[in-house]
Amino acid sequence: MGLEDKIPEGILTTSLEGLVNWSRQNSTWPLLFGLACCAIEMIAVGTARHDIARYGSELFRASPRQADLMIVSGRVSNKMGPIIKRIHDQMLEPKWVIAMGICASAGGPFNNYAIIQGVDKVVPVDVYVPGCPPRPEALLYALDKLREKQKSETFAQYREAEQRAIRTSADIDALAAPRSKQLA
Repeated sequence: MGLEDKIPEGILTTSLEGLVNWSRQNSTWPLLFGLACCAIEMIAVGTARHDIARYGSELFRASPRQADLMIVSGRVSNKMGPIIKRIHDQMLEPKWVIAMGICASAGGPFNNYAIIQGVDKVVPVDVYVPGCPPRPEALLYALDKLREKQKSETFAQYREAEQRAIRTSADIDALAAPRSKQLA
């Protein structure tokens, strides 16, 4: 009685939002942003043993304009904070961030003035990967969790994020201000 009875065999019906989310789930392009020892584990995910290609993410991008996923792996210093922020702002919407390792998530054992205690102080993080260093399987699990999040996103969320993302260069300069105070 429904629409399924009137459509010939082999035709699928879905919403536009569902189709877009499905395509984003299966073609997330990561930005290579390794800062310390966790980067080796992130690179290992691209090998045949772990096979990140099953997510459509086998080619790590070098340009933020070609990527929609930033994987921050390693400790984030005060000098790198404004750079991470600038690169994140250069990425097109929608964009996602994975904090890989305890240093990127919470500063790790480096509780001092030079290390930012979690990359979430600089950019919004979608998925955290624990460990020191985390295994490649942990990053693949984080990609699974990110796919679950991507599946439930709506166009309205993208519109709101786009309006919040309008920033000025003063915002980036404000991140560098604590560093300039330390040098004075």
